[in-house]
Amino acid sequence: MSRTFTDLYVHAVWSTRGRMPWLVESIEKPLYAAMTKKCRELGCAPLALGGTDDHVHMLVSLAPTIAVASLVKEIKGASAHLATHALHNEPFQWQRGYGAFSLRKTDLPTVRDYILQQKRHHNSKNLTAEWEPPTDDNSQTNH
Repeated sequence: MSRTFTDLYVHAVWSTRGRMPWLVESIEKPLYAAMTKKCRELGCAPLALGGTDDHVHMLVSLAPTIAVASLVKEIKGASAHLATHALHNEPFQWQRGYGAFSLRKTDLPTVRDYILQQKRHHNSKNLTAEWEPPTDDNSQTNH
């Protein structure tokens, strides 16, 4: 019997198009729920999800059957569709790109805390620069 074992963790981060403050409190919960659901549908385990009004961070245990680019594209696409058609009064778009960082299992508690405390980190300006999306977003797309 052949079995596959993986221990793959990814911290992904992406912004709204133009860093628009579209991720307001009223849409955050349903948007995050949709992102979590899509992640699970793709065979991955969401470990943390958090952000501010213009970007999100997601910590995922990655399935061996999906590439990081496909995971992020699918999550961004599903969430942008929901936001545009059910949560927002105008077309919602994510930035074209994303950041992705591979992690050791021992890094998970630190990164998980960082993601879950996004609003506090941004309010206090206590950020980890390499884990934050760039402020210049010249490319625009729905995924």
